[in-house]
Amino acid sequence: MWKNWAGDQACTPAAVVRPSAVEAVQEAVRNAAGQGSGIRVVGAGHSFGDNVLTSGTLMSLDSLTGLLGVDATAGTVRVAAGTRLHELNQLLDARGLALANLGDIDSQSVAGAISTGTHGTGRTLGNLATFVEDVELVTADGDVVQASEAGAGVLEAARLAVGSLGVVTAYTLKILPAYTLRCEQEPAPLADVLERLDSEVDANRHFEFFSFPHSDTVIAKRTNRVENVPVGRAAGQDTVTGPAAVAGKVKAYLEEELLENTALDLVCRLGRARRSLIPRLNRLATDLVSPTVRTGRSHEVLVTRRSVRFTETEWALPREAGAEALKEMRRVVTARGLDVNFPFEVRFVAADEQSFLSPAYGRDSCYIAAHMYRGMPWQEFFGAVQDVALAYGGRPHWGKRHTLSADRLAGLYPRWEEFQDARRRLDPHGLFSNDHTRRIFGA
Repeated sequence: MWKNWAGDQACTPAAVVRPSAVEAVQEAVRNAAGQGSGIRVVGAGHSFGDNVLTSGTLMSLDSLTGLLGVDATAGTVRVAAGTRLHELNQLLDARGLALANLGDIDSQSVAGAISTGTHGTGRTLGNLATFVEDVELVTADGDVVQASEAGAGVLEAARLAVGSLGVVTAYTLKILPAYTLRCEQEPAPLADVLERLDSEVDANRHFEFFSFPHSDTVIAKRTNRVENVPVGRAAGQDTVTGPAAVAGKVKAYLEEELLENTALDLVCRLGRARRSLIPRLNRLATDLVSPTVRTGRSHEVLVTRRSVRFTETEWALPREAGAEALKEMRRVVTARGLDVNFPFEVRFVAADEQSFLSPAYGRDSCYIAAHMYRGMPWQEFFGAVQDVALAYGGRPHWGKRHTLSADRLAGLYPRWEEFQDARRRLDPHGLFSNDHTRRIFGA
């Protein structure tokens, strides 16, 4: 039996294959097609929906990893699709390179993260799919194609396709020279942050905040590039050599581990056991936060270790609607007396003009994520969040929970039919379909 990271999605496939070469991927695809069974591809299992569940063939790309090439002149790298993001970050850093942005976890496979629309935060920065220059696919007939050479619209469809066009075996990605970031985190009044929200987003390379439903204090994070600063600098230090540097890193790790994992897990456990305590625990969680500063390589600063298990829904809204939508989501939690012991996470992403199914397609976007701690009922809360998001023009994150089907989704994406055309051309018989893709894309 296969289970996802959250532990709440499971399936028992007829076969599990782990190809370590593109030729083995081709063979597995042809075998599945010959047997008349479906095939789904899994990365790290960090999607929260039933994206990869199958009774047919489940393909893991865990053995298809590594950096396949670097083109310094073009500013691109070629990477195998099963490579974990944290592995890619290390491979790039060893060569003095980095991605322009990251989400806040790096456990996903490159293909899983890109194919579902994973993003970070930053008003000038797109989601990970916007870094894609080309996609290598094994299509339903077992052929290997480069998306950029496969016909009009295929690359734009393949950048973000939820595994429905074929097996992605490699990407060509845009990269940057390695750079240093400084992140300042502090508690702040929610009203103040919302009042100056546009200026906060515009003034920082990365801005995000976390808002517990029953607390009027948020946790705000401002992250910016710094030049000529030694990597690993700790707050208040002028140098980073010797024991001081080590102590600074240990201090930063302990603060992050205690506040964002150990303490949060304890607060959530208490809330699950005594739900009447949740409003007070929300306020306690923000009271525990003190101002911190963290400086380091981009991937060290942007990524946070997450050990607390939860499930999640997330919605991309027009940037200008973000503040009002968050207010309404918080209001609904209070009005309905919903037991919510996790914060809303609010981030900002530049418009994506390159991926037909990007939730940020054609507009600068505010992403609002809502979470529920493991073992707690999430359906009513997520349904309420979905209703509010849709009222403000929201589009769902493809790797998170939502209940929309193709008839509703078609109206949210201006390039929907062009994506469907690419899907019909590359997978005419639905080899890469399952119940999830049939719901969101149609049969």
